[in-house]
Amino acid sequence: MIKFEHSIFALPFAYLGLFLALENWPTPQLFMGITVAMISFRTMGMGLNRLIDKDIDARNPRTQNRALPQGRLKLNFVWAVTALSFFIFEFTALKLGRLCFFLSPIPVALAWIYPYTKRFTWSCHFVLGILLGIAPYGAWLAGGREFSWTAGFLMLGVASWVAGFDILYALQDLEFDQRNGLHSFPARFGFHASLQAVGALHASTLLFWYLAGTQAGLGLIYRAGLGIIALLLVREHAQVRKFGIAKINETFFTANARVSLSIFLMVLLDLIRTRSGAGAV
Repeated sequence: MIKFEHSIFALPFAYLGLFLALENWPTPQLFMGITVAMISFRTMGMGLNRLIDKDIDARNPRTQNRALPQGRLKLNFVWAVTALSFFIFEFTALKLGRLCFFLSPIPVALAWIYPYTKRFTWSCHFVLGILLGIAPYGAWLAGGREFSWTAGFLMLGVASWVAGFDILYALQDLEFDQRNGLHSFPARFGFHASLQAVGALHASTLLFWYLAGTQAGLGLIYRAGLGIIALLLVREHAQVRKFGIAKINETFFTANARVSLSIFLMVLLDLIRTRSGAGAV
């Protein structure tokens, strides 16, 4: 039901929010708290997605072999895992601080709402983007900081990046969504308009991440990392334009995992440089 490796999209950004919030490195307890919160929340969110979309998944040739439509997992079991993950997430949020716990209903509500959104609006991809974009902001708050443009720009960058690659992923279901009255962006606007929208979203991603780095005082290493990410995104778009939906899975998982890990490593290297006393670049 849950592929842990797919958590690689959001988890590094939560770590970035945490690392940037602190003047030094996080304690093992705080680092583990963020990790548990992220994994439990993702498990809850994926469980809700599978449960709410089970009937749609059973009709869609791309998803009808998933565990729930095939009966390999029972509904009661998936509900139990989802509920347990919710309680673990809330308990961890409480341990991370009163503000984190107080704000935790926001992502939980979005996780419930998101699976329903494509039933009535093509903005469903943006809801998912906001949902994952909350991760670095939540970790920033867990690091003891207050509301900030650094975390805000990081969040907006993640949101536009996720919305963009989710639109690309939805290209696989364009015809199915149109036949079944589902309101994905590709179903509403078509293949080529979707590619143009994704290009604009990913350009916005680079801008927001540049602004986040500027606000955080990150240096040349980080800016070089953004250049690498720009090349990865250009390659991702070129593959989709050349091969259509034939290589969407490779594009979705491999390319976006590289983007996530690249920005994480570049921020980490930049912070190691500055915190080791090497001075600003």
